[in-house]
Amino acid sequence: MQLPLHTALIRSAFILSLGLTLLLTGCAVTRSGIMPAQPSVAIPPAEDAILDQWFARQSLAGPGQSGARLISQGTDAFALRALSARAAARSLDLQYYIWHNDATGRYLAGEALAAADRGVRVRLLLDDMDARQRDAVLMALDQHPQIEIRLFNPFATRSGTLRTLAEVFARGSRLNHRMHNKAWIADGRIALVGGRNIGDEYFSASDGVNFVDLDVLLAGAAVDETVRSFDEYWNSESSIPIDHLRRAMRGKLTLYEVRQVLADSARAQADSDYLRRLRQSPGIVSMLQGDYELAWQSGVQVVADDPRKAIKHASEIRPGVLESLIDAFGATRRELLLISPYFVPGAGGADGMRQLASAGIDVEILTNSLAATDVAAVHSGYVRYRQRLLAGGVKIYELKPAPEAFEHEKRMSFGSSRASLHTKAAIVDREHIFVGSFNLDPRSATLNCEMGAWIHSAALAKELALMFEEGATPLRSFVVTLDAKGRTVWTETLNGKTLQYDSDPYAGWGRRAVTWLLKFLPIESQL
Repeated sequence: MQLPLHTALIRSAFILSLGLTLLLTGCAVTRSGIMPAQPSVAIPPAEDAILDQWFARQSLAGPGQSGARLISQGTDAFALRALSARAAARSLDLQYYIWHNDATGRYLAGEALAAADRGVRVRLLLDDMDARQRDAVLMALDQHPQIEIRLFNPFATRSGTLRTLAEVFARGSRLNHRMHNKAWIADGRIALVGGRNIGDEYFSASDGVNFVDLDVLLAGAAVDETVRSFDEYWNSESSIPIDHLRRAMRGKLTLYEVRQVLADSARAQADSDYLRRLRQSPGIVSMLQGDYELAWQSGVQVVADDPRKAIKHASEIRPGVLESLIDAFGATRRELLLISPYFVPGAGGADGMRQLASAGIDVEILTNSLAATDVAAVHSGYVRYRQRLLAGGVKIYELKPAPEAFEHEKRMSFGSSRASLHTKAAIVDREHIFVGSFNLDPRSATLNCEMGAWIHSAALAKELALMFEEGATPLRSFVVTLDAKGRTVWTETLNGKTLQYDSDPYAGWGRRAVTWLLKFLPIESQL
């Protein structure tokens, strides 16, 4: 269709202005447009460091075996990162979607800096969506000779509202592709993979909302796979050294100033309630004593999306996390238990789950309630499929925002009275489990890069299934069903009484209204 002349002129002028703005700000955000980055690969494992000795003596099954342990408690997850950074002798390779500038974030940054001071090589790969606002700190840390920082799919524009808007209009869909992976690798000997970013709410340290989250600690052959994935992302054309970006905030902070901030923060936290809880944790005591057992087996596979997913069409990249999940779900024989904080299955996914249920397979889902979720927009995508799934025989449980029985719970503990589900996991036939960063939603499927680990272990499947069952009880979650007229009903147990609701419990009218309105908008592909 032809545009009216005045409209065409306005559009041409706007595009020209965008082009000039990007020319002035610098629009190079891939290797082809900036100074090439120096490729690097992981430092091979050795035999003489603490982590070498700690895990080598546990691996009695021989080469090709992997050790795995589920890390559900936030305090243990934090301590493992801090202690492994402190024990590292050769390398720390850290890959995250979010690294907050809060108490735990600063503490772990301080441990990474201390490791670099000892001569440990630190490679930090962050997604730029969260990192951009911390350019000054990251640029200062990058000045350390043992630290290199790269940003995944970064904005060329580092500051300025108009320049940022110009880049958003010009690069639109490309900027929507993010790296959601999470991996903490120390000395090539251990790796932590799962749903946790770096921040207080992921480690049960927040005074507000804390996440119910899950990592898996890996050792042995599975760490080699994690290292290969890290190297592939680190050397991909979407990962740009921070000092190659134009207008990055050079000189705003010095390395000395950042070192002082991190040291002051660590001293301020030394006598905090959180660190006192850490010192009293039985799991952390066993870590310090070197008595931290893993389940060893050959059936562990680390899966990660092709980093080109951020810039290529689906037909041009190799299969990744989504395809591994589809294959595993399709092979289910008896039971499929799914944990996803942001659950938008889409028409195809909903129909697939209904088909499994109709074939006699027990399909159960644990997700956030509207009152517990931290992203109400995603919940609007989920409610489109809720009744269809329930009518098809799928069982659904929605986590309460303040489950009373979770307080000081050993298996899923919280640092506050509010909670939100953040675990991404699957249990297939109580034989195979998946733990990773992948949400069951369109964003993880088509937009974000993701990773995780598949583990074939009846023992770990039993442990994870127990977590699911504890989380799905009416004491901790709303049991969602349909009444005789096909209307959604929420049931909970509170103070020994069974209560039922005909609308989202504990959610204010404003949140309900926004969710109702959003479900009519064509935004599902972005959720």
